[in-house]
Amino acid sequence: MMSKRKGLMAAGISAAFVSSAALGGLTQPAVVDVDLANNFAQGDMRTARNAPNDTEFIGCGMRDIEDGAGGIFSFAFCQAEDAAGERAFCNTTNGQLIEAMRATSDFSFVTFSWQDDGAGNNVCNRIGFSTQSFYLPDTTDPVDDDDDDDDDDD
Repeated sequence: MMSKRKGLMAAGISAAFVSSAALGGLTQPAVVDVDLANNFAQGDMRTARNAPNDTEFIGCGMRDIEDGAGGIFSFAFCQAEDAAGERAFCNTTNGQLIEAMRATSDFSFVTFSWQDDGAGNNVCNRIGFSTQSFYLPDTTDPVDDDDDDDDDDD
C-alpha cells in the first residue's frame, strides 16, 4: 500500500511539472514595424532579436557627457529597422523624454515617433515602453549556461 501511494505521489508531482511547462503563460510577440509615412516605429526587443532575418532591431539609448563647465549634457535616441528594411532614427535632449527612457528594461516593447526639425534631423517627440511578462523569453526553453567548452569532468 505504501509503495502504491509513493508511486501515485511521484506521478502527481511529475504531472504538475509537465502541466506547468505546457502552460508557460501568455506570449505576445510584436514584430518591428517602421512607418516612415507617419513617423512611427514599434516592436519588442525579444521578437526583434529572435527574428528570422538579420535586419530587424529596435531600441533606445542614452548618453550623459560632462560638458567641461561642471555640468552634464544628456541626449537620447531611438532606432529601429523592420524586416522590409525601413529604418528609423530620432534623438532628443528633452529631459522628460530621457527620464521616460530610463524606465526601459530588457525585453521591453518599444514605441516612438518623431518629427523633422526643419534642418533634416528627426527629433523624438514620443517615447513609450511596456515591460510585461508576455514580452519575456520562455523560461521553459533550455538554456545553456555552460561557458566551458571542454567536456572534462575534472
